[in-house]
Amino acid sequence: MPLGENLTEQSILAERAKMLVPMLDQEAEYADTHGQLSPTVVEALHREGLLKLWVPEKLGGAELDPVHSLEVLENLSYGDASAGWVTMAANLSIGTAGAYLSDLAVAELWGDGRQPVIAGQGTRPGTAKTVAGGHSLSGSWSFGSGLKHSSHVHSLGIIEETGEPRIFVTPIAAVNLIDNWDVLGLCGTGSIDYTMDSVFVPDGWSHFAVTTVPERGGSLYGLGIIGLAVTCHSGWAMGIGRRMLDELAALAHGKAGRPGAQADNSAFQQGFAQAEAGFRAARALVLESFTDLSKSLYAGDEISVRQHTLIRLALANITKELHEVASFVYLAGGTTALRHGTLQRLYRDVHAGTQHVTSGPAVWQTCGRELIGIAEGKHWQFLDLVDPH
Repeated sequence: MPLGENLTEQSILAERAKMLVPMLDQEAEYADTHGQLSPTVVEALHREGLLKLWVPEKLGGAELDPVHSLEVLENLSYGDASAGWVTMAANLSIGTAGAYLSDLAVAELWGDGRQPVIAGQGTRPGTAKTVAGGHSLSGSWSFGSGLKHSSHVHSLGIIEETGEPRIFVTPIAAVNLIDNWDVLGLCGTGSIDYTMDSVFVPDGWSHFAVTTVPERGGSLYGLGIIGLAVTCHSGWAMGIGRRMLDELAALAHGKAGRPGAQADNSAFQQGFAQAEAGFRAARALVLESFTDLSKSLYAGDEISVRQHTLIRLALANITKELHEVASFVYLAGGTTALRHGTLQRLYRDVHAGTQHVTSGPAVWQTCGRELIGIAEGKHWQFLDLVDPH
């Protein structure tokens, strides 16, 4: 669907996500305590079609463009960072399965009106041996966000004979889940570890890990898995950063006029304005870079190396700004931020999210090489610039 067409329909999903914010906020304590989203949240995500953002239209999905997807993920992450994180991870795995797997696999996954929920891990690979009719997959993976709510698992594996990286989709029953999610933040994502030992994966239930050519669906899937992942983490950062600033403003406003109130302190006012400006500028770069890339994507043009650089740069930048916002909000929030509650949870969630590889130091360094012109002839593969051959 070309960008800009049927705009009202595409905006509906963002509005649905926004309407869920009060409920997500109310259920966030459950997720933080139980290490997974509440049944109420999971049911709502299904009911509102928010686990079908990137499912091809042919399979009953929205095939939502990147810019509107950012808005959906921003709204969900504003309500609860863990809910936004699980939703983005699931949509990446579900959508790419629908676009890139074989007709046989898709018929089983989506047949008779079924809607699979797929989660897993795509950065630390297992090993796949070629066998008759498919592959035998073994390995140990970490950070399977949302596995506790899933029917299938998405895992990166390297073909032993060829070195080819592929994404394998397996039933949850074939996987050994390790309930070890004991972390600082994003507790509600349930991003547990898992293992597989010689699990048979039939032909057609895997795809080349960095493909940008879908079996079904349109221009969206030219982004590939990493482009969708960058969309995911950008939208998440937009939502939780906005929530932190709004929470601090409400706290300060509620105490304005009292003796010694921080809201009346000029240094606090200056600091808040600077945090607001920095975060809004970072958000604007995300939207600018994805809008520019989307125009090329939906026009059928090849996405340039520079456009790929800029969406990665925008993600790294908003993640850096998010870290700075969180530090300012925590210090300015005083004992309210220290104690159990919304500000404390948001602070912990930020410091879990900023650890992700998609916005680490290596990304900044690689973007810098391309921006100053010393990566000529290279193209982006995952998070690195490599020779096309």
